[in-house]
Amino acid sequence: MSESEKVPVSFWVIAGAALVWNLFGLLAYYLRVTATPEMLAEMYTTEAELAFMTSLPAWATGAQGLAVTAGVLGCLLLLVRKKVAKMLFIASLAGVLAQNAYGFILGDGLETFGPGALVLPIVVIVVAIALVIFSAKAAEKGWLK
Repeated sequence: MSESEKVPVSFWVIAGAALVWNLFGLLAYYLRVTATPEMLAEMYTTEAELAFMTSLPAWATGAQGLAVTAGVLGCLLLLVRKKVAKMLFIASLAGVLAQNAYGFILGDGLETFGPGALVLPIVVIVVAIALVIFSAKAAEKGWLK
């Protein structure tokens, strides 16, 4: 086995943790799109929050679906060491950016939820960028085929 084919344990740890992260995102997406109006009313404490979440445009919801689905598939391809994982992480990042563009730039998410609502989206964006970079570096090192 050549040096480039020897994948360090850290690769597997990062890829596995990224899969878990993205599966949680997929679960959150599924719960949001399948929630009944009664469930949504219990999840959001103010009328403004409920109104915001129930009036999301289809493209923003689709962007979230793209982000989490591409993220999960990218992680699975990373675990089977395929270079195409990077393209899926780029698609996931695009979905994350589009979703948050609505929530915090085009929509009134910041006004509705307050500045504390920026923490998780910033973490999600950082992780999405990190996965693009990680998959590119893994491909450069010959860990992905």
